[in-house]
Amino acid sequence: MSVATAHPERLHEVLASARALSARYPVWLCDVWGVIHNGVKAWPAALDCLARHRRAGGAVILITNAPRPSSAVRRQLECLKVPPDCFDQVVSSGDVTRVLVAEWQGRRVHHLGPERDLALLDGIDIHWVGLDDAEAVVCSGLIDDENERPEDYDGVLAGMHRRDVQMICANPDKVVQKGSRLIPCAGALAERYVALGGTVRMAGKPFSPIYDEALRLAEVVLRRPVSRHEILAIGDGLATDAEGARKNNLGLLFISNGIHGGDMEGADARSIAAAVYQAVPGVGLAGVLGALSWTDEI
Repeated sequence: MSVATAHPERLHEVLASARALSARYPVWLCDVWGVIHNGVKAWPAALDCLARHRRAGGAVILITNAPRPSSAVRRQLECLKVPPDCFDQVVSSGDVTRVLVAEWQGRRVHHLGPERDLALLDGIDIHWVGLDDAEAVVCSGLIDDENERPEDYDGVLAGMHRRDVQMICANPDKVVQKGSRLIPCAGALAERYVALGGTVRMAGKPFSPIYDEALRLAEVVLRRPVSRHEILAIGDGLATDAEGARKNNLGLLFISNGIHGGDMEGADARSIAAAVYQAVPGVGLAGVLGALSWTDEI
């Protein structure tokens, strides 16, 4: 039975190790935050696993909803001492966002988010304006995501909606794990804007543009065409990684100790797999691990 047609009643088929999945899927599209680091430190077992897959002849494309260009993501990985032998390429939501923003050339656009994300907009010929004058808003997150909450922006979002301002969401994640905390992301603001009736264009996972770019990079790395059944998505987010795998017809290795760790703590692999199927019906679940490692680990 193919992964795409796996069902909860046959969960014994999805409890494979990463080692086994390496042979089955030559291309790994691996999430970054929550799988190989938590924003504070990287996990050696995950780094070792990715490096082993590459040494076995596989390709590793890091695929992240970070609202920054992949060059900035690489610099962060260096700071976290992630060695370059763990991956081949990086594609970020920020990369895709730049393409969407460029469509507004010559028009009035505002950036909503922290200053650290300004590299996202470098070199784009856009007329940057204040919020009240904007035709579109590029949202990369909350301005002070350590202290603010999404509901703090309800007034701002209501004003945008009254003026029919389009939002370009640079990071569909609603929260991200930073150490032991969950920090709100741009996706939480986008969700609230949609609830008001606002228009949002999403750049990253689970939407297809970021996966299409990752597939293109994988084909460059392997120097051959790659089919969808050769690709494994690795991630800890149900709404992003799992839904992205389903939407794009990819196998999924779900990492349970990441963003949903509080809900799944202490559960066995079969219970976690059942929860994934319930949350994302039809997902092609290939495996469940507590943390990414070369051997089984729940």
